[in-house]
Amino acid sequence: MKPKQKSGQSPAGRNEAPEVYAIRRGQSGWTLSRRSLFGAAAAAAAAIPRHAQAGACATGAVAHFGGICGLAISSDGRLLASAGSANDLAVHLWSLPNGALLRSLTGHADDVMSVAISPDGGLLASGSRDKTIKLWSLPDGALLKTLTGHSDMVMSVAIGPDGRLLASGSQDNTIKLWSLPDGALLKTLTENGGGALSVAISPDGQRLASAGASAVKLWSLPDGALLKTLSGHTGAVDSVAIGPDGRLLVSGSFDNTIKLWSLPDGALLKTLTGHTAWVLSAAIGPGGRLLASGGWDNTVRLWSLPDGTLLKTLTGHTNSVFAVAISPDGRLLASGSFDDTIKLWSLPDGKLLPVCLMDPASSTPSVSGSTYTMNGVSYAVPCGTPLPAGAVCTCNCVPGCSCVSYSSGGGGHYWYPN
Repeated sequence: MKPKQKSGQSPAGRNEAPEVYAIRRGQSGWTLSRRSLFGAAAAAAAAIPRHAQAGACATGAVAHFGGICGLAISSDGRLLASAGSANDLAVHLWSLPNGALLRSLTGHADDVMSVAISPDGGLLASGSRDKTIKLWSLPDGALLKTLTGHSDMVMSVAIGPDGRLLASGSQDNTIKLWSLPDGALLKTLTENGGGALSVAISPDGQRLASAGASAVKLWSLPDGALLKTLSGHTGAVDSVAIGPDGRLLVSGSFDNTIKLWSLPDGALLKTLTGHTAWVLSAAIGPGGRLLASGGWDNTVRLWSLPDGTLLKTLTGHTNSVFAVAISPDGRLLASGSFDDTIKLWSLPDGKLLPVCLMDPASSTPSVSGSTYTMNGVSYAVPCGTPLPAGAVCTCNCVPGCSCVSYSSGGGGHYWYPN
């Protein structure tokens, strides 16, 4: 049966195949810079058919429409924050381990490049291409403050172990230190070329590592004195991470390698090879025995530490993996890609979990099934899928209530019983 026309909407006489669509509106130096890098990834993502990006999800389901630039997991392991690029310009909050979308935090005027959650789980910081940092309260997602001062995109944010210091790295070649929760600017550190593409604070809060150009720099905190410059990469250093005991530093580079450095002396321990293209992200597990890295080669790789043995190569993403995060208990890995998806993997075995992180406002699943609402958000799932506790079923795969939608001439999608 043809879907009924929604009042006030014209189908424009199109013969379009019905699709299931979940309805929700948002809660309203190296010469190649990350600006070019993200543009290239976005162009590659646009060239991939939406149906090819689904992974474990239903056809056409995405976490962000435009790519995922950053991920952070709360200290209790129950919340995942993702930074969206290109189209939605939002921070999404997801529950773990079920992957339900809880909230979308909007307000940035350009790509959200990085997110960080405070150790007590009460504050989230997001850095954006709009040159600002926003502070949000958790779990409600209320906007607390907007920090200004950078003159170019904010590439990375990190919060210190006591929750009182925020570091932000920018393409303007500076790192800024801010006090929390008031957001007062404390110091500005100069990176000297290539931009500060990634920042990490040591577990004792005494050191800051920054990535940029072809070197890693170590700074003392809170005074911001430059301690060491670690050279050896032959391309821009795009990611840094510090181990839980503060004795190991990891850096990933556009030269396709990962380097392991000892702290505090900065001696080079090992160079890890395996990625066939740029290394874009890195995360160290809570026990300091496992490293996850994401690359331009569309893979996530797992390495043992401190020896650096390649354990597994995780495949399934169809575009560059810009973000990886490991849960505090070390049993879950999240990876975010410019294929618009976030994938969850079990650790240490690296198995892809059958969990779909889907933003209904950005997704166009072309499967028939049930729909339900939860906390004001609408979801589409295949017929026979158990609904979570507290869900309100709105269309339940019985005769007379199968779920299809119609794409109107104005581009809107609307639910109709069949």
